[in-house]
Parts: sequence; structure tokens; C-alpha cells
Amino acid sequence: MRRKTDPESESQAREEEDAPSLFSSPDSPRPSSDRGPRLRTRARQRLSRGLFILPTLFTVGNLFCGYLSVWCSIRGTFQTAAILIIAAAVLDLLDGRIARLTNSTSRFGEEYDSLADLVSFGVAPAVLAYSWGLADFHRLGWMASFLFVVCGSMRLARFNIQTRVTDKKYFIGLPIPAAAGTIATLVLATPERLVDQLWMAGLLVLTVVLSYLMISTIRYRSFKDLDLKRQRRAWILPVIALVFAVIAYRPAATLLAIALVFAASGPVAKAVSVIGERRRKVPAL
Repeated sequence: MRRKTDPESESQAREEEDAPSLFSSPDSPRPSSDRGPRLRTRARQRLSRGLFILPTLFTVGNLFCGYLSVWCSIRGTFQTAAILIIAAAVLDLLDGRIARLTNSTSRFGEEYDSLADLVSFGVAPAVLAYSWGLADFHRLGWMASFLFVVCGSMRLARFNIQTRVTDKKYFIGLPIPAAAGTIATLVLATPERLVDQLWMAGLLVLTVVLSYLMISTIRYRSFKDLDLKRQRRAWILPVIALVFAVIAYRPAATLLAIALVFAASGPVAKAVSVIGERRRKVPAL
């Protein structure tokens, strides 16, 4: 005859069966039914933390290059300082791409990236421009370099609040990495400290113009709508090879030309648009 058991005794017996024995191996699997989902949840949490850390590492690298560039500018190694600004621009381009590819974008990452950009593309090129060719202007020189920092910070602040309302095909104002790259490539083309007053005056004007372009409402192509997966004509491959060959032959001059053309593309397109509108408004005779 079977003996009746109450529910409490059955629950206690089940817990005793699930409890590890004194003679069982510590690595032996426990018969808990919810262990699998718990492990999968922990694995997803660890992967999520890793994905968030990955773009942040690139942002830290961007900030490190900017800080080291300031230190090199103060020491007088201008070529190294310019190379570090370009390296920071590459890291800044990669951290956003990696964050989107791994779906690990966050508000913290956006704000931290902006702070790193202010150091690498605002403070670093301003100190480089002053140490390289604006120091002889004394007060006027440091005012121009400080203007670059102020306009760069305003450009970043405006970009942060307009990311969800502006056309993704265009930037409003010259991007701060492009402005910093213009100064960096100019230093790469002529790494020695400027001694000619005419070149110093040109650098002063360029710094002020770049500062204005950053806070202007002139539109610049972002190339975010460029579809690299779409099939192209066969002649595009030799053109790309030619561009890389020119960059390899004269890297500093080629990068400077690219930076100047991009910086001038916005005002030129604006001027062409204004002239076209005026011609359309003029009545035909």
C-alpha cells in the first residue's frame, strides 16, 4: 500500500535532489531547469558591454591623438602634431561606423565623442596654428586661434541638436574635422615654422575664414547617401587607382588640395546657387 505525501515534503525532496552532493564534482551540471536561459542572458549582457566598449576605445584613441598633438605642437614637432590630427580624424570616422554596425550607439557615446572632437579638432589645430605661424602676431594670433576653438565648439553643439532634423545628405557649416584637417595638411606640406610675414598673414586669414565657415549656414555634402554597393562604370576603377597613386606620390600636397577643395566647395556651390536664382528672377527681354 502506497503512503500519501503532502506537497511540502515533495518540494523538500525535490530540493534535496537538486542540491549538489558532497561527493559530486564541482564541474558536474546542475539539473536546474532555468540555468540555460540565465546563461544566455548573461552572455548577451557581456556581449552588449563589449559592443559598447569597442566604439568607446576608438573615441579614447581619438582623444589621445588630440592631446598628444597639443603636446607635440608645444614642443615644436609640428609634422608629428599634424599627423596626429589626421589620425584622430580617421579614428573619429571609424568609431561612428563601428557603433552603427554593431548597433551599440548611445547618448553617452555621442556626447563623449563630441568632447573628444573638441580637443582633437578644436584645441589641437588651434594650438598647432598658433605655434607654427601665428605666434609672431602675439595678441592677434592667439585671438584668431581661440576664435577657431570657439567656433568649433559651437559647430559641435549645433550638430548635436540638429542630428534628427536636418538632411542627412548635407552638413550645415564646415565640419570641424575638415577645418582641422585643412590646417593639419597645410602644416604637413610645409612643416617648418613660418618666417615669412606674407605666409603668416595668409594663415591668419585662413584660420578666421575656417572659423566662420564652421558656424555658417553653408551646406556641405556629407556623402552619406553614397551607395558603395551599387554597380559603377568600368572607368571608375582606373580613376580610383590614379587617385591613390597621386596620394602615394605626393601625400601632403594631395591631402592639402583635397582639404582646400572641400572647404571651398560649400561657398562655391552657394555662390552658383545665388547667381542661378538671380538669373531666373531677371525677366527675359
